[in-house]
Formats: sequence, structure tokens, C-alpha cells
Amino acid sequence: MQEQIIEKATEMYLTLGFKSVTMDDIANEMGISKKTIYQHFSNKNDLVEAVTMQMFETISCGIDQICQPDKNAIEELFEIKDFVLHKLKDEKASPIFQLQKYFPKIYKTLHGKEYCKMQDCVVTNLKKGVETGLYRPGIDIEFISKIYYSCVHALKDKNVFSDESYNFRMMEELYLDYHVRAISTTKGLQVLEKITNKS
Repeated sequence: MQEQIIEKATEMYLTLGFKSVTMDDIANEMGISKKTIYQHFSNKNDLVEAVTMQMFETISCGIDQICQPDKNAIEELFEIKDFVLHKLKDEKASPIFQLQKYFPKIYKTLHGKEYCKMQDCVVTNLKKGVETGLYRPGIDIEFISKIYYSCVHALKDKNVFSDESYNFRMMEELYLDYHVRAISTTKGLQVLEKITNKS
């Protein structure tokens, strides 16, 4: 039952927001009593923490499966982008904003884990790209990995990128194209063109 509650809560939180969804909402949606939820989670904070940590683990494991040594570094980036957006339902801004505002301790923990995972993933991808001749030799891998992380988070700033002008999937695709073009060799650009022409 605990896993079923987490699964339903995840779906509702990502669609409607962490603050917007109440324990009553989850109970009603599942056809169970709120008391049943409280047998597994002492309060909403505990449930939100369980949801966010499981989401992180699920996404981390999925990324690890995508990042295989024999995989093309540029294709890998696009596969990760599609996988993460699918898992986060195209990452609507509202749930993440609500998590940050109303559950700051959980957000801070998640943010730290996310930074470590993304940093490790991007550094590995950059090294692979250089070794296989897709990315330019001599690029500052540590600097670019930090810029990559910072820019991905900047895309969520609604003061800069309003929902009326941009959706998150489009911004992710535009930024990934920008990132790869900035570091690619001619060979890398050819791979990028093949990928973007397919979509």
C-alpha cells in the first residue's frame, strides 16, 4: 500500500503541485481513508519527502541505464532529456516552485543530490565526447559542467522565461542544441544535425 500511495501522490503532485494536493485529495483519488495514508506516513511532509526521494532514485537509475560506455555522447544527452521530461511530465514549473516555497528543506536536499548527479553525468559525457572526437579537445570540462547545470536551472525562472512565451520542453531542446553547438567538432555537429532532423 505504501508504494501505491507514493505512486498516486507522485502523479498528483507533478500534475497539480505539492502544495495544492492535500492528503484528502490523495485518499479520495485512491478510494481509501486518510487514516490509511497516515498509517504509512505520519504527515504530509513525510509523504512529500518519500515522493521526491523516490523520484530522484528512479530518474538516477534511468540515467545510469542510458549512460553506457558504447553510446554516442550527443545521442546520450538527448535520450536523457527525453527520459527526464517524460518522468517529470514535462516538468511544469508549478510543482517545483511549490516544493521550493513550501517544503524548503526537502527541496534543498533534492537540489544537492540533483547537483551531484548532474555534475557527475555531464562531466562523464563531456570526457566521452572529447575522447570520441565529438566535442572539441581542450574544452574546460569542469567549467562547462557547472555552466550546464546553472543554465538548466535558469530555464525555470518564470521572470525570464514566462509560460506564455515558452514551454519547458521547447526550452530544454533549444538549450541542448545551444550547448552541443558550443562544444562540438565538425563531426559532432553532423551527429547533432542527424538527431535534430529526426525530431
